Amino acid sequence: MDPLEEHLLNLTRRRFFAKSASSLGATLGTFALSSLITPGSLADTAGKPDAARSAARLAPRLGPHFAPKAKRVIYMHMEGAPSQLDIFDYKPSLRARFNQDLPDSIRQGQRLTGMTSGQARFPIAPSIFKFSKYANNQDGAWVSELMPHTGSVAHELCFIRSMHTEAINHEPGITFYQTGNQQPGRPSFGSWASYGLGSANANLPTFVVLITQATGGNVQALSARFWGSGFLPSEHQGCKLRTGANTVLYLRDPDGMKRDDRRAMLDLVGSLNETEFERTLDPEIRTRIAQSEMAYRMQMSVPDLTDFGDEDEETLTMYGPDVKKPGSFAANCLLARRLSERGVRFVQLYMRGWDQHGNLPKDMKSQSNAVDQPQAALIKDLRRRGLLDETLIIWSGEFGRTVYSQGELTPQNYGRDHHPRCFTMWLAGGGIKPGISYGATDDFSYNIVENPVDVHDLHATLLHVLGINHEQLLYRHQGRDFRLTDVFGKVITPILA
Repeated sequence: MDPLEEHLLNLTRRRFFAKSASSLGATLGTFALSSLITPGSLADTAGKPDAARSAARLAPRLGPHFAPKAKRVIYMHMEGAPSQLDIFDYKPSLRARFNQDLPDSIRQGQRLTGMTSGQARFPIAPSIFKFSKYANNQDGAWVSELMPHTGSVAHELCFIRSMHTEAINHEPGITFYQTGNQQPGRPSFGSWASYGLGSANANLPTFVVLITQATGGNVQALSARFWGSGFLPSEHQGCKLRTGANTVLYLRDPDGMKRDDRRAMLDLVGSLNETEFERTLDPEIRTRIAQSEMAYRMQMSVPDLTDFGDEDEETLTMYGPDVKKPGSFAANCLLARRLSERGVRFVQLYMRGWDQHGNLPKDMKSQSNAVDQPQAALIKDLRRRGLLDETLIIWSGEFGRTVYSQGELTPQNYGRDHHPRCFTMWLAGGGIKPGISYGATDDFSYNIVENPVDVHDLHATLLHVLGINHEQLLYRHQGRDFRLTDVFGKVITPILA
């Protein structure tokens, strides 16, 4: 970027350009504005219809830095943090240590949450669930009886058993996992992907969010800023699809309004907004125009998207009995596939209710039953349609759970507290080596003993398979270049295909 242009971008455009009366100010204003409109300059969008201009705004800002392995992302976030000990991190030796105190040499004085820091002791709680070994490309993958369907696709999965994070509570933990920073206000991963890659479908948002409510247990707050665009242009924020008649709020026309009437209203409002834009040169005005046009097109595309009537019975059966229940995890997994094959870049599924501080065996059975078959079906469905190799699948919570019990421990019941020191997640699809496990924890699933992976490393790797160098995906805000990985992150090359 030219130094003069960069300097102008850091000025307060709304006032400087609005108040500037000189021809030099007007000329420089046009010059600075040209870098804000994609692609190219004012000449690229001047005189174009609103639909074409809004599509241009969602074109790639940077484009891939190198050939991508994945074209799109489906990210399944298990909000509340599922216990790695009870699903994926098999520790059979713990059965002989039932109700023994966790050795100080293992805990090493590490910080605890306020929920267990006052406990008189930390009794070891082995998982009560049986584990089976499923075939993969190594010596097999151990998966608990809670997720047999997921185990059946272990040959497609890359388990990372050595994830760790800085955050110890849910709100900062999810914020960190989604934005690369524990403090609110940064753009989400989906927004960065939208900004860097652009749209592949002018009739649907680039970034879509689907939410499934908990089947039981504790439910944590789910803030809209988890899929917010932060300081990026607001067209890159996630669009939440809801269940019920109003899939997207304010998308439906009032009774009696014809489509021609809506078109005429948008043209009039767009004209007024263009006049205001010419006066203030505020780029968010163009964003509003683009979003109004997107909403107009979504009035036609969304009903078709959410109607599963064209899915054959074999597909519906594969996703499980809840697939016809709007808002269920099964329905959202199928909807994620339909969004992906229509060109949506980033689909994020939130499954709430994984915060099992007590009554874990019962609540985890319910939660796992809701997600196991649908998430395995999504993998199989993408594979048979030829989409898996170019679709990156992510499954993770925001941190892990403790090996010791929170509260009363019995042979049939226990709870687990938050544990940021280590947890397991898995990846599949575009650019990721299938059928492997990476990293390892100690015999207590308390500390990492092999190949630690932090959140910044994960983000750098995910961007890499999308064809983006994480150090070059930058946005200047308040005089500083920001990126998803901040000043950290390294690509985990051993897990790349």
